[in-house]
Amino acid sequence: MPTILIADDHDLVRDTIAAYVTRVGDLEVLKASSLSEALKTLSGLISVDLAILDYNMPGMNGLEGLRRTIAAHPVTKVVLMSGVATPEVAKEAMDAGASGFFPKSLAADSMINAIRFVLAGDRYFPFGFSTGATPDSRASNFFGLSPRETETLRGLCEGRSNKEIARDLDLQEVTIKLHVKNILAKLGVKNRTQAALRARDQGFR
Repeated sequence: MPTILIADDHDLVRDTIAAYVTRVGDLEVLKASSLSEALKTLSGLISVDLAILDYNMPGMNGLEGLRRTIAAHPVTKVVLMSGVATPEVAKEAMDAGASGFFPKSLAADSMINAIRFVLAGDRYFPFGFSTGATPDSRASNFFGLSPRETETLRGLCEGRSNKEIARDLDLQEVTIKLHVKNILAKLGVKNRTQAALRARDQGFR
């Protein structure tokens, strides 16, 4: 069972996220209220798969705390979380080696999806936050799809299965399933065939 560390100095935010993640049933949750406490937990006996660090909690000093954590625990995936950080900060976090950026405005289900993306080996940066990818501008703005979702949609249009798309993109199949779910929601369709048809009707390429 994957273990998640949620580090945030706001008790309500930390405990609310932890409670929701725990209810999912297949994720173990640890909590911390500062960077020093988070680092202590990461150095403990329990192996942590993903650490979610609040951008503004004590000890972080902006992205310095993120960099310290990544350097000290290179095997653990580390995500930055914030309610106020800008796209520029998100991009800097990515450049520093973060596995993602979680806005605190994410809906509960989206937060769980984001966690699963990262655990599956992908990097999660919400649409509107720079990921450093450079698809053509028309595709990157197509119905608000992220770069990975755009690549997945191309696979759907080519009639590829989730397994084939996962192999082509060097991702896990569970990650592609999550991308497809998001694509269907953003395009307002019910299945992958309808998604491909709508994409072609709208000139997607």
